[in-house]
Amino acid sequence: MKHLKFLSVLFLSSMIFTSCEDDIMEWEERPEDQRVTTAELPLELQEKISRYDALKTYTDNVLGVGIILDLYMNDENYRSIVNENFDEVTVGYAMKHGAMVNSQGEINFGPIDDFIAQTNEAGIDVYGHTLVWHANQNASYLNGLIAPTVIPGSSGASALDISGLQDESFDGWARNNPGDGITIVDNAGLGDNSEAIQLVAGSSSSEPYELQLTTPEVPVVAGHEYEVSFYIKSDQPGQGRISFSGLEDNYPWKDWYNTGGDGTEAFETTSQWQQVKITVSDFTGTSFGMSFDLGYEPGVTYYIDVDNISVVDLDAENETVNLITNSDFDAGTLDPWDGWGNESTRSVSAEGEGYGDTGYAMVLTNPTAAQSYEAQQLFTFDEPLEEGTEYTFSFYIKADAPATLQVELQSEDYSADYSGAIEVGTNWTQVVRTITPTVADRQKFIFDFGESATTFYIDDVVLTSGEVATGTPPVIIEMSDEEKAEVIGAAMEDWIVEMVTRYTNEVTAWDVVNEPMREGGTLRDGNVTDPASDDFYWQKYLGKDYAVTAFNLAGEHAEPSDVLFINDYNLEASMAKLDGLIEYVQYIESQGTTVDGIGTQMHVTLNTSRKNIVEMFQKMAATGKIIKVSELDVRLGTASPTVAQLAEQADMYKFIVDSYNEYIPSAQQYGITIWNISDNPNEHEYWLPDESPNLWDANYERKHAYKGVADGLAGRDVSEDFTGELDY
Repeated sequence: MKHLKFLSVLFLSSMIFTSCEDDIMEWEERPEDQRVTTAELPLELQEKISRYDALKTYTDNVLGVGIILDLYMNDENYRSIVNENFDEVTVGYAMKHGAMVNSQGEINFGPIDDFIAQTNEAGIDVYGHTLVWHANQNASYLNGLIAPTVIPGSSGASALDISGLQDESFDGWARNNPGDGITIVDNAGLGDNSEAIQLVAGSSSSEPYELQLTTPEVPVVAGHEYEVSFYIKSDQPGQGRISFSGLEDNYPWKDWYNTGGDGTEAFETTSQWQQVKITVSDFTGTSFGMSFDLGYEPGVTYYIDVDNISVVDLDAENETVNLITNSDFDAGTLDPWDGWGNESTRSVSAEGEGYGDTGYAMVLTNPTAAQSYEAQQLFTFDEPLEEGTEYTFSFYIKADAPATLQVELQSEDYSADYSGAIEVGTNWTQVVRTITPTVADRQKFIFDFGESATTFYIDDVVLTSGEVATGTPPVIIEMSDEEKAEVIGAAMEDWIVEMVTRYTNEVTAWDVVNEPMREGGTLRDGNVTDPASDDFYWQKYLGKDYAVTAFNLAGEHAEPSDVLFINDYNLEASMAKLDGLIEYVQYIESQGTTVDGIGTQMHVTLNTSRKNIVEMFQKMAATGKIIKVSELDVRLGTASPTVAQLAEQADMYKFIVDSYNEYIPSAQQYGITIWNISDNPNEHEYWLPDESPNLWDANYERKHAYKGVADGLAGRDVSEDFTGELDY
């Protein structure tokens, strides 16, 4: 339920000169004797601060705090401090896309449902952080939605001569019935810069043979089964068949698209590429021919990809002697492969996740970047490899993010011969290299995959002293910009609608768009050279209006009383960035939607310009928007501050609260959120370690900063209520 205490909040989230995008507030317990303590305050001051009331009692506005979900749920001392002092909480990580969305795009609401049940019991509200941001996203899932389509090449060498198509001479190919034209068209095939056969049916065409292209004769081995495959599409719905010469049944009915259904006379074509794949074996001689019969419908234009027309002998003897067993993992096991290191994991994929979306693959996950050799997967040979013999190794591989690994041949004493770095992309690619053992006891084939923090998929591993058999290379088809925008727009809509609808009765306000601006005041466009593994820039695909869409969706599904914010950092450090954010808000609203409020994170230091802070608040007030200090902390740059530094920190906290109250009109005040509870190292493993930024010290004792915030909220020196002199 919602517990509105209108209007003011204390909240938390990023950093002063770098944003919080790469930091996650998560803890681990440490022994009591390793906790850092602050300098001891004068006894009289300690006593005064201990007699202060809970922070939220000093303001009629909502007071918020940023927290770590696991600590709130499992640490009673931590939870009691939060519940006693604050009206609203923001989880630092657990409500973000990366935390809640799995690899299939499904949202795991369970942890947040349990968390909200706890906050309801405590009578405090939850702030929604954050809906649309570029960091802390399940980037692997989102990038997978727009990944190129990878069409595997043929499963072996093709017996069909397509050179007459590739050079556009049609040598060996017969255009028996050309209809309104059979030609080769550049850049019309499956992949970039690939060719297609264009076949145009005449205006009166009605019989399949009235548009016909016949192949050269294909030599065959009696008793072998051959796979015929090609890719075809048409400018409008059409039909086609393959007829043969040299078969017992030259006009077979087939399950042309391998759907598992019954055979039909003809296949249907659409504007989407489809693969026709059939097998034949009823040969009457030593060769056969086949014809593309596409004359069923008048006026239809067909395209057949040139490079992927193939006829493969499925029973051809494999001349490659592979020294690696269980090389395709299709037994559903990794045995006899083994591995270790860097808390890496290894498994067999689900069926259908191998190369070509068939069979199985070996899945290797390295959780953190380290030295390449710190995560390994190995195969041990029964006998050592021959010294001085050149071996060829090959495998198909892809990764969740661009990555690097290497292969080594190793001896029992850990000496090795190395392949050198192998760059891995997110699409299936075949790696083929040679390597030569320099000594006589190389007995292990090893993947070193510790360098990149990602998941690798590996299939069809071969090590041979002969040649590696390869078919045609895979074809990679990129989505158009328009297709990517449609897919990513749908993913963003699903995420926002699901979240806001789920918690419409629980969340009082939402951080709808987070950190949209660059430091100079221009809008981020997502064109980043080296993004983090959990970075995903929605605006790269949806453009400048991505925030317009986000606010429209949130506004449509939130309650009318909910406050929808745009939020950014360093606004007190860069007036150019602040001006750019205000201009962007104006643009968003010019497109017909509403931005209720602007959040300024305020991760500051003792040296942050107070003049800039005042100017920031004045400019923000002039927008007429609801204004929120969303992630306030004051870092000291040390884990052992002096008494003087603690007093300065308290004064800076008080100055910010006082300035907010002075320069932001009361009708525009949402409130202030403090980022984190204490200086305990467990809270700062990732966020401002050894900086002492918070109101409680490492042992959860109130710091001088607690007094600074309380006095600012109360608008006076609360300690004057207590007897005794203060010794600063």
